[in-house]
Amino acid sequence: MKPEIGDAFVNRVDTIVAPATGGGRAAIAVLRLSGSGIRRILEAVTGSVPMPRVASLRAIRDTDGAVLDRALVLYFPAPASFTGEDVAELHLHGGQAVVSAVMCRLLETNLCRLAEAGEFSRRAFLNGKLDLSEAEGIADLIDAETEAQRRQAMRQLEGALSSAVEDLRERLLNVMALVEASLDFSDEGDVPTDLMAEAISGARRVHDEITAALDDGRRGERLRDGLTVAIAGPPNVGKSTLLNRIARRDVAIVSPIAGTTRDIIELRCDLGGMPVVFLDTAGLRETDDPIEKEGVERARRRLRTADLVLLLSSGDDVSEDHEAIELSSGAVMKVRTKSDLLPVESRDAGEWAISAKTGAGIDDLLAEVERRLNAGYDARVAVITRERHRSALSDAASHLERVSAYRPDALPELVAEDIRLGMRALGRITGRVGVEEILDRLFAGFCIGK
Repeated sequence: MKPEIGDAFVNRVDTIVAPATGGGRAAIAVLRLSGSGIRRILEAVTGSVPMPRVASLRAIRDTDGAVLDRALVLYFPAPASFTGEDVAELHLHGGQAVVSAVMCRLLETNLCRLAEAGEFSRRAFLNGKLDLSEAEGIADLIDAETEAQRRQAMRQLEGALSSAVEDLRERLLNVMALVEASLDFSDEGDVPTDLMAEAISGARRVHDEITAALDDGRRGERLRDGLTVAIAGPPNVGKSTLLNRIARRDVAIVSPIAGTTRDIIELRCDLGGMPVVFLDTAGLRETDDPIEKEGVERARRRLRTADLVLLLSSGDDVSEDHEAIELSSGAVMKVRTKSDLLPVESRDAGEWAISAKTGAGIDDLLAEVERRLNAGYDARVAVITRERHRSALSDAASHLERVSAYRPDALPELVAEDIRLGMRALGRITGRVGVEEILDRLFAGFCIGK
């Protein structure tokens, strides 16, 4: 089903072209075209149009007939293509000079123009080949840096969210049918008198499911953006040294002077397929230094939002940092540093003992961090991956909450309007309604050739 938007973009039939592969020296480079002028362009630059979906070797020639490159050409006639329009791909040799020469030749035909960012996917959306949440899945798949992000993006692209939303909308359609029956046929004897009660009950069940989906700790958004692990503790306990050991390079300044770390230092890494950002924070203490005080305040703010806190203490600082524990909104792991200086029997039970200097215990610590993060962020169950999804679901829940509060003798018109608004909010997720204002912002983040 095509989205309910204006025809200004849909009616554009011009042909677009863009590289579908990255720049730089490579074995193969792909130029992609989409639009109504594909056949004329292929005839102009290759002499003929190849059979649909058959890779054909063709000479790409300039206006004088000189061969620019010998390439594989594929032609996908509408509507059975990614965009729903005629699509062609030129698989060239990957040299920059080749790509540049062929691109210039295509543009010289005056039958195509350079594509805008995300325009191929945008046309696919507007032509009903994929919905808006699936288009977002494409963007997330391109941006995925870890295995967990890839799995989550693939579920989105394959319609996990779309299917869930469409199921909710179908159930609300059934609820609406009951309300309409109560409204239009209430004077007929064969219409049950308890239709409104049944409709309100059905809307309440949908509301409860949406509320349960929203109560997910934002795991989908966090996995998409990266999970945060804050390294906290008093000054000179080894926070920066641990960060350097995890990074296997010097990313933070290490000094015996207390208060050396004053700003948040971030280290992004792939931890067992999970996107993790380790944060080296300023030591939590009272200070009169205005710069260090700002660093401590920033550390407190990040502790409140971290998914996991590694609370460090050392042999000469055995007191618990109650402030870090109270500030943390996630789990806290107590870690005893400088274990190479401590006898085994002095290590407290329940703490992880490490030595960032020798590397002892680091692998076990990271394995436990990975285990805990994986336990809380399973990409197979995450449905909501963007704030846009959460906002639309929240709006739908608000309308259905009002429906749930109605009495069976309420005016059917009021019940029907709230159900309609709830369905409309759900439709925003897949792009059925009200998406014009977000299209430019969404597709601007895509690659030019996607």
